[in-house]
Amino acid sequence: QVQLVESGGGLVQAGGSLRLSCAASGRTFSTYHMGWFRQAPGKEREFVARISSGGSSTFYADSVKGRFTISRDNAKNMVALQMNSLKPEDTAVYYCAAGFYASSYNTWGQGTQVTVSS
Repeated sequence: QVQLVESGGGLVQAGGSLRLSCAASGRTFSTYHMGWFRQAPGKEREFVARISSGGSSTFYADSVKGRFTISRDNAKNMVALQMNSLKPEDTAVYYCAAGFYASSYNTWGQGTQVTVSS
């Protein structure tokens, strides 16, 4: 089973960019589907983006489509989320997740805070 550690969060002004990274341990990273989720204060956790184990297929929430890009490097056991044109409503704790099936995740990172100021 992989372990996940997110990094790259921070404070940014609206319209700015951030790149989140998720480092995975273990030799089976390339077999996992990976996803990014986020949870804002007082709200439920919501799906942001996912990528297939081989990286050929991606899917995004409508709220981030065209602004965020998910990618992975299986040689480096890394998955990234490039976030552009950030909005205050993107403020949340962002979590990386892994699973053997798309849309089914059983391993989660500790989260990284993203704050977008207006």
